Amino acid sequence: METAEAEEALKVLEASLAHIKWRLKSSAKRRFQIDVLALCNGMRPVVMIDYGGKLPELQEHLCAFLEHCQKESPIFEQLRAMVVEDMIYLTHVKEMAKYVNLSLSSEVGLLFVDLEQDPPKMRTLEDKNLLGMQLISIQKLFSLYFPFEGMRNDLLPPDRTELRADTKSLSEPINSQTSLLVDLSSCIHDTKVTVPTINGWLLGYPVVYLFSKDHIEHAIYNLSTKFLRIYKILVYRILSYYRNSTPDKGSHPEELMSFAVPYDLSMRGSNEQWAEMFLARMQSKWGRCKQTWSSLEMEVSECYPQAIAL
Repeated sequence: METAEAEEALKVLEASLAHIKWRLKSSAKRRFQIDVLALCNGMRPVVMIDYGGKLPELQEHLCAFLEHCQKESPIFEQLRAMVVEDMIYLTHVKEMAKYVNLSLSSEVGLLFVDLEQDPPKMRTLEDKNLLGMQLISIQKLFSLYFPFEGMRNDLLPPDRTELRADTKSLSEPINSQTSLLVDLSSCIHDTKVTVPTINGWLLGYPVVYLFSKDHIEHAIYNLSTKFLRIYKILVYRILSYYRNSTPDKGSHPEELMSFAVPYDLSMRGSNEQWAEMFLARMQSKWGRCKQTWSSLEMEVSECYPQAIAL
């Protein structure tokens, strides 16, 4: 995305918010700007919208926002709202298709923190545990809605009748549907996989919490009693439109994304191999959108045990 396109995206965003009368607090609006730019720039395939209101009003606002934006500019034509149970996201259709394909091809290098164990243990999909296998099945269902050209047949569900998502079409990919909203909640029905695990995968975290629906309370207690390391990806925005509209903010770091890992499973901080690989992937993506952000860096901090909601 060139500088002019990014500035146009911000102007359309502002105009659309005003048109649909969606009043966001200044902090929420900055978060929304970052998230939308990250999607349009290809930095992230999915962002979670956990600000700006509650369902169902939040869903109505997002759909109205997308409808107005897509009438005003083709920059937004790939964006859709997506629901998984009580969570709502914005996703970029093409980038999501790439991400699902990479996940199924094991090119993302996903690690899991098993919160059913005390202390928690790090796992991979190679452990062949039930939850990991069910997550792969869910990813395959997502691939039917976000098909990637050239995806291997063995990465697709053997029986497409498995798919029972609550959308207008059970066979058409997202890109061919006119709806601005897709509900994929049923993709995790009849599994033990929890929404926090789906969140971690969708949002592109390199380390994802893993626990079954039968052990939610245990997982919350287990994580709440542990020291954590907080990993943040920070960016510095350089768009002239942004500088002019909110003085002195453009030179400050902004959080693109963040996630937490138990302290004992991340003793080397940013020097953990998975952290270095994740930062390298993010820097590679940033290299294609330097017109929007002047730099990208990782910040690591420590957090005392505290009550955590999963």
